[in-house]
Amino acid sequence: MSDNDLDLDELGPADTPPHLGDDTGEKTASDLAPIFDVPVSISAVLGRATMSVSQLLQLNSGSVLELDRRVGEAIDIYVNNRLVARGEVVIVDERLGVTMTEIIKDGDTQS
Repeated sequence: MSDNDLDLDELGPADTPPHLGDDTGEKTASDLAPIFDVPVSISAVLGRATMSVSQLLQLNSGSVLELDRRVGEAIDIYVNNRLVARGEVVIVDERLGVTMTEIIKDGDTQS
């Protein structure tokens, strides 16, 4: 360990930076302001399919790819490849969109 490295137990309450909340431990939306401009990747997964390379190479315009979901079944919403919600497909101004119907809590990733 170099002279510049600190163990976490070396830091006391007085060493806590002021922007990490107040003494009550409560945080506000303004505490998150530094990360508001961080880009994230959002994916709405309608379903999945598994096939061999030879089957993939046979696909062409007009081919139908059968997915593992049924009509009306919720779709999965991923943020940076992590499942965070489920939702439904909607149409917004002639474009496809997704409305979230369920927020996934940590560890609740059952399909």
